[in-house]
Amino acid sequence: MTTVARTIFDFAEVAAYDEVKKVAEAADRRNLLHVRELEEVCERGRGRRALRPVRRLLLELGAPVEGRSPLEIRFAEFLRARRISRPVQNVDVLGHEVDALWPDAKLIVELDSWEFHGDRAAFERDRARDPKLLIAGYRTIRVTHRRLDREADQLAAEIRQLLDV
Repeated sequence: MTTVARTIFDFAEVAAYDEVKKVAEAADRRNLLHVRELEEVCERGRGRRALRPVRRLLLELGAPVEGRSPLEIRFAEFLRARRISRPVQNVDVLGHEVDALWPDAKLIVELDSWEFHGDRAAFERDRARDPKLLIAGYRTIRVTHRRLDREADQLAAEIRQLLDV
């Protein structure tokens, strides 16, 4: 048996976004849509075509999409506590998935933890990607657990200033 969340995710692979949204809203009206289950399906669906429309759906439904890693969850809490507008998370920009994006400000935040960026290849890929995004007008800042622990106020001020530009 397939869960409603998994069915919606699979449907998002082949259907137009508006159709997926209608199905999800119908399931939600009947109390059949469990947001956490849909988030969990997204967490397991890395690289799948349905990720973008389903994450968009979660945002539009007002569902909290906290993140796929402990650092993404901490960053979401950091933004909420400091009343900084919520970015779009884990979205494609010029063929690269970025952790957080404020589209209007063209601001990207990459969340760098040893768990996901602790090897030389990942480190080098990230450094090669940043100039490409900068040339296209996107500014990238990198945030670590250490910055959230030791420089939270400074980081919040920097993000606010970059969002105001």
